[in-house]
Amino acid sequence: MKTVLRFARRDHLAAAGGLVLLALLLLGALGPWLPLGDPDQIGAGPRFAAPSWAMPFGTDELGRDLLPRVVRGIRATFVLALASVCGTAILGTLIGLYAAYVGRWVDTVIARAMDIMFAFPALMLGLLVAAVVGPGSISALAVILFATLPLFVRVVRSVTLGMVGRGFVTAAEVAGASRLRVMLVHLLPNVLGAVLVQFTYAVSIGILIESGLSFLGLGSQPPESSLGALLRLGSVYLTIAPWLALSAGVVLALSIVAVNLLGDGLRDALEPLRGRRL
Repeated sequence: MKTVLRFARRDHLAAAGGLVLLALLLLGALGPWLPLGDPDQIGAGPRFAAPSWAMPFGTDELGRDLLPRVVRGIRATFVLALASVCGTAILGTLIGLYAAYVGRWVDTVIARAMDIMFAFPALMLGLLVAAVVGPGSISALAVILFATLPLFVRVVRSVTLGMVGRGFVTAAEVAGASRLRVMLVHLLPNVLGAVLVQFTYAVSIGILIESGLSFLGLGSQPPESSLGALLRLGSVYLTIAPWLALSAGVVLALSIVAVNLLGDGLRDALEPLRGRRL
């Protein structure tokens, strides 16, 4: 707790981003149990009703209250992005450790494969996956996995390459430690900071990819209402009911800004020499 308080006092923007992100996560997680109303109830209010005290986000073309729909969209978008990035964080960390520690042709093959994956457009991949397995959450999950995996592999590989020749690694090898033990016990703890920082940026990328695919109709499908799907619906009625797109767009922008602010703060906290005079 003291560490958290010191971090908050030192970096106010990161603390604000963390608080906003925590509030959005709690709102999405507790949404079904909050007294917000049924997100699918047709005729809860007049069609295209402007925001009011009773309905802060207004209503859509079917008279559904937009507030519970946005809350459900937060849950759908965050769950998919976090689940995907958690998977790529674990897989990418292990691949990056293995590539850097083994070296030789294994490192070269993995590095070039990650370069190819990193250069492949996420939108084109989304269209390809949707054509094969159909639009839906599975397509979005696969695209996020493919797009964020190179981020972890390249960062972990770069950090690990700077530690492979150090004394503690050599001492472990001389003591007879296996390759797996050296990677998991001696190298992994030293790259967790870089993985944590990269995790925040990957989450923001995952949110953008999921929202973009849902905006194009390739991500979450009805009755799910992700932020991208709500933004797509709002764009149809932008001239007569701009609050439809504004509500989802503002929440989406807040999510990405909050994640990036938290990531910048973590990077500064985990790199104590950054910005410091020697």
